[in-house]
Amino acid sequence: MALTKPLVFSSLLVATVCLPLTLSTKAHADDYSDLLDILRAKGSLTQREYNTLLSKHIHRTSPPTPQRAASSAPHATRTASAASTHHTLGQGTHSIQSAYEDGIQFDPGAEGDAGTRAQLAADRAEASARSAQQALLSTQNMMNSSSVVRVAKYVPGKGLTFKAGPVDINFSGFINGFYTYNSPAGGRPVAGGVSSGSSGFDSSSVRNGLLPAGFLLKLSTTQSGIDMSAVLGMYPGVNNAKNGAFNANTGGSPVGLGTAGIDLRQVYVTFGTKEVGTFKVGRDLAIFGSDAILNDATLLSVGSTGSNAAPGNTSLGRIGVGYVYADWIPQISYVSPTIHGFQGSVGIFQPLDEFNYAGENLSAGSTQHSSPMVQGKGTYDFKIGGVQTRIWASFLVQHHQGLTSTTIAESQHRSAMAEAGEIGAKITYRGFQGVAYYYRGSGLGTTGLFFDGVAANGRKRSSEGYYVQAMYNLTKKLKVVGSYGVSNLYQAPGETDSILVRRNQSEVGAVYYSLTDWLNLVGEFAHTESAAHNGNHNSDNSGSAGVILLF
Repeated sequence: MALTKPLVFSSLLVATVCLPLTLSTKAHADDYSDLLDILRAKGSLTQREYNTLLSKHIHRTSPPTPQRAASSAPHATRTASAASTHHTLGQGTHSIQSAYEDGIQFDPGAEGDAGTRAQLAADRAEASARSAQQALLSTQNMMNSSSVVRVAKYVPGKGLTFKAGPVDINFSGFINGFYTYNSPAGGRPVAGGVSSGSSGFDSSSVRNGLLPAGFLLKLSTTQSGIDMSAVLGMYPGVNNAKNGAFNANTGGSPVGLGTAGIDLRQVYVTFGTKEVGTFKVGRDLAIFGSDAILNDATLLSVGSTGSNAAPGNTSLGRIGVGYVYADWIPQISYVSPTIHGFQGSVGIFQPLDEFNYAGENLSAGSTQHSSPMVQGKGTYDFKIGGVQTRIWASFLVQHHQGLTSTTIAESQHRSAMAEAGEIGAKITYRGFQGVAYYYRGSGLGTTGLFFDGVAANGRKRSSEGYYVQAMYNLTKKLKVVGSYGVSNLYQAPGETDSILVRRNQSEVGAVYYSLTDWLNLVGEFAHTESAAHNGNHNSDNSGSAGVILLF
């Protein structure tokens, strides 16, 4: 019995010393589990990745043979249970049971590796989706920032529009060029006539048409509920400029070392609301005569050439042969909202001088104006069936003071009230478009506002004119135009027959082909005649071909 006690004690001592060596691999398993817990806590591993790695670790610490597996199954079970308990305590809500079925040890093997790779790929895809969503939100926030410039959808002919914070920036324009051949048919001079028939020489030119080039910048925004805009329009020509009464629109100077003319026609601001209407302050196209020129097909071609041998910024188109030029005039004007198709506009304008355009002391001039020019217009748009119609009518009034000429007596006819009215209509039906226009004035003159409107004796001359125009689209790209127009200037009371123009008229035929949304090809023929009160008459023919690009 005495020997038995020391033997048992020695056996327990050996077992105690050897047991740590026997369980050394299990201790490593505990250390590995701690590392996985730390990585999971830091977010370096997903829950699925953690469970898979832990199950693989437990599997590798199990015996490799069936015998060892059977002999050590209780220990392996205990280890798995300990690891599961340890993981549950570390995470609070998760265990490795997702990698096991009850009572069965999971062997990750090749299938486990494939599942792990698939899960890792899914995790990466999920992370990429989160990153993309965050990038989209960041981009949206950035696009809503006032420091970012965006580009609006492009609409052909409407220019390029950029949005910088609350401001819309629109840049649009057009450029054209034509080869024009003019052949005078002869005749005697007509003062104030628009035909070049008496010049005696054929002429060739490379020139602008009725439009020069144009570059328009418009800035628009809304502040305190008020819509407002600022507009700058620059209209350069391609031919050499020459100083004269009409500045950039004076006949050109085809001499070496010349420079083109720049015509800043538009400089104005607008402000208003949809309910109140819009106010305009600055320089822009006037009201009276504006619809006449904007609906004139020769706006996109040449029409009557004017001085073709020495072209200026523009040709005449149908100016002076159907209507009086509206002109670009400093103004304070107002346009009402549109109510049931009706819209009205009215404004005060910088008064313009009476001008002796014909020369030869045939007309009076003026430079004194105590009151502004007043213009107004009403329009009505409506549709009946498939016919779209616009009707407009407008007026002009200006008081001229200090009239001067070589024949005006000091005490007589020193002032005159110029008055004018117009009416027009435009109809559109499918591929057809028609325009009819008429004007009449007293002291208005012809071709330009107040050109030869008052006789040398101080009396007002009456004038009238009209044009009719038809346009038809043969295809979506090809259209043909024909128009006829007349401008008449009558003698004032007490005048005798002279070489002053009595009648200007023209016929125009043109073909337009839209090569692209921007580029249009134009071919045109025009016949122009002028006649004087004394019987003088001349005429000319011109042919033009060119392009006009609008963006």
